[in-house]
Amino acid sequence: MHAARRPRPLDPDRARTSSAPAFDATRAFDDHASALLGFTVNALRDRHLAEDCVQETFLRAWRARDRFDGDRATERTWLFAIARNVIADALRARSRMPRIGGDDELEGLRADTADPLERLRIVEGLARLSAPHREVVVAIHVHGRSYQELSDATGVPVATWRTRAFHALRALRGYLEGTEEADAHA
Repeated sequence: MHAARRPRPLDPDRARTSSAPAFDATRAFDDHASALLGFTVNALRDRHLAEDCVQETFLRAWRARDRFDGDRATERTWLFAIARNVIADALRARSRMPRIGGDDELEGLRADTADPLERLRIVEGLARLSAPHREVVVAIHVHGRSYQELSDATGVPVATWRTRAFHALRALRGYLEGTEEADAHA
């Protein structure tokens, strides 16, 4: 049975004294930048961001040049490992940023929350309705009750509730659209 190999501790001086050459950022850029750019463009689907990531990859490699060990991995493998981390960081950063789109994209999107000013206009519109009209709109459209439930609770016929709802919604729509009818309290 073979004993499990323990990983060698990283010795900063080992990279300089080992038979493997030290990391040369200029030569590495000439040798590997185009392959790294292709890799990052495919991962990110954004050439400008990919170029920034390749630059960041070589910056991180240069900063960590003392830890490069040519006996453990090739220079190319080491650079691609750094690039994967840079790409992951870029994707996380991009997911936290709000997406900016053109007017045509924004037209199809719905807001997650209601506009507070629109909500205020609805409250004002409801306040302008007569008490029976406001009662039916709130019961049916806010609380989700059925006309039959409302009729059973009040003794007012379903047809009367439907008629009140029709007139109340017409008056409310007129107020919200700015074409308020003269007799909203009818």
